[in-house]
Amino acid sequence: MDVTTRLGENLARVGDRIAAAAHRSGRQRSDVALVAVTKYVDANIVPHLVAAGCTDLGESRPQELWSKAESFTDVPIRWHLVGHLQRNKVDRTLPFVSLIHSVDSLRLAHAIDKSVAGQNRSIPALLEVNISGDRSKHGFAPTEIQPLLPQLATLDRLEIRGLMCMASPEGDLEAARRQFAALHQLRDHLRAVAPQKVELTELSMGMSGDFEIAIEEGATIVRIGSALFEGIIG
Repeated sequence: MDVTTRLGENLARVGDRIAAAAHRSGRQRSDVALVAVTKYVDANIVPHLVAAGCTDLGESRPQELWSKAESFTDVPIRWHLVGHLQRNKVDRTLPFVSLIHSVDSLRLAHAIDKSVAGQNRSIPALLEVNISGDRSKHGFAPTEIQPLLPQLATLDRLEIRGLMCMASPEGDLEAARRQFAALHQLRDHLRAVAPQKVELTELSMGMSGDFEIAIEEGATIVRIGSALFEGIIG
């Protein structure tokens, strides 16, 4: 079986699981976007993903995103940065991305706003929340965000669209469910008090091991890697 066919089968299987989880949460399949995280696969897999029908691709490391994006400038891909972004990599990264999932400080938000203003465009982004309280993870503490909303609303070019989180280590699904539910509750609270310019409609949460739980708890975007590449990578 060729790579495109296998990817197509994996995408269909994951899509069915997304649809079932969405139905359990009273929503439609179309309410949940899939971002294929390509950090564990070689660049030569990218055209096969696109051919199989997946054009929203995510990378955790800016350098890897640069490399892959530069290799496929003629391919209709919407790149997502789903990992930590240092301020000294902002200028190089922004021309490639359609959504940043990981704004984790006010200083980074200002740096992105300033950089994208120089490119004469706007860019949507999500605020990363350290919902698990794990000190090894990036992100705002849940209580930090509300006081910052007025400042975020003053940024002309950075469009805050929602929240993102990573749950506790894969395998503790009950803890993941609690954390996803907590992020959803936080989003709803912040949405009620946010300035009009700060939309907070999106919830990016859930990866290969827990995306169905994330959808049941309200995810609008799931970031899936290994489940898409079964039979393709070791």
